[in-house]
Amino acid sequence: MGRGKMKTHIVEVTAKNLAEHPQAVCFINPRHELYRRKVEWLREQFENGLKIKLLYMEGEKKPVGFIETVPGEHAWRSVRARGYMFIHCLWTTGKKNQHRGLGTHLLREVENDAEGMLGVAVMTSDRAFMARRDIFLKNGYRLVAEEGDEQLLAKSFRKGPAPSFNVLRQKPSSYPELTIVYSRQCPWVARFIEEVKPILKKRKLQPKITELKTAAQAQKAPSAYGVFNLIFNGRLLADRYISTTRFLNILKSELGK
Repeated sequence: MGRGKMKTHIVEVTAKNLAEHPQAVCFINPRHELYRRKVEWLREQFENGLKIKLLYMEGEKKPVGFIETVPGEHAWRSVRARGYMFIHCLWTTGKKNQHRGLGTHLLREVENDAEGMLGVAVMTSDRAFMARRDIFLKNGYRLVAEEGDEQLLAKSFRKGPAPSFNVLRQKPSSYPELTIVYSRQCPWVARFIEEVKPILKKRKLQPKITELKTAAQAQKAPSAYGVFNLIFNGRLLADRYISTTRFLNILKSELGK
């Protein structure tokens, strides 16, 4: 890719070259225990068709773009997207690189990978930790479902069932106690689980902590985002990674702890 003087290239991260591209683990320090856990998760998911592609700019050591995809039947979101390539994450970095087509270039890569499939699908959000819908709408994706602040978009290549939010997922009301449901798909969520343990011990709390170990389980998670769910008395209190400070505030307001 080249626009003016900008030259970039894409590297697909695999089990063999993962150590050469630590940025594929969402900026967790490679010396941190949670880095190893994410690597283990990635090696498992590569077997299910998961792909990570990093966009590098000529002359720079760190990537300026990232995209993680997987066939829809293995998506770690509470969706039904069989037959589609599903985008877990997409980001580009650096103000100087804004509006230079980096995200579009990554989308083209995924669309090429999805040749022969029904299309490409993605969940976007108006809130943190997920790409917003704008870049996808600009590149020919259409809104196929919406739920609260979350949207499901797709670019279809041929006729077939459209992706949808999974209506069969477990409801927060089925968890009557303090519960955390999470997965290692997001290493920051896995990191939170470890960081919060001393807080729980100090306050003598024993929440039910459940790890989602398969994509099928994540697709039935209590929230659309799927990989993090903090529930108390049948109410979903958080469905994104939160800081320990935010967690302490929730304990104080909800449990008086």
